[in-house]
Amino acid sequence: MLPKKQQNFEHSSYSEVVNTNQFQQLMAEKKRFILPMTVFFLLFYFSLPILTAYTDVLNRKAVGDITWAWIFAFAQFIMTWALCMIYTKRAKRFDELAEKVVADMDKEASS
Repeated sequence: MLPKKQQNFEHSSYSEVVNTNQFQQLMAEKKRFILPMTVFFLLFYFSLPILTAYTDVLNRKAVGDITWAWIFAFAQFIMTWALCMIYTKRAKRFDELAEKVVADMDKEASS
């Protein structure tokens, strides 16, 4: 059985939902956020193995016996946590837009 929210519009087709302005707005906002964040993450993530394998720039000492490679590796953990927190805050907006889509489909199904 479908959850109560979805019972009214179980017969709505996917193409009807996709063509609504609210759904288009939701997908556009997600795309504007997720694509740049993914590109940033991948560049930051893969730069460590590339820089350590093909250059010696990260092998220089930064503080005492700690090299820049260790600092960069630690920064990746910080970056991952930061991106998770940023996404969590941004996901609230995505959820609001998704609720509007559901509400509109519910109104349409009940009329």
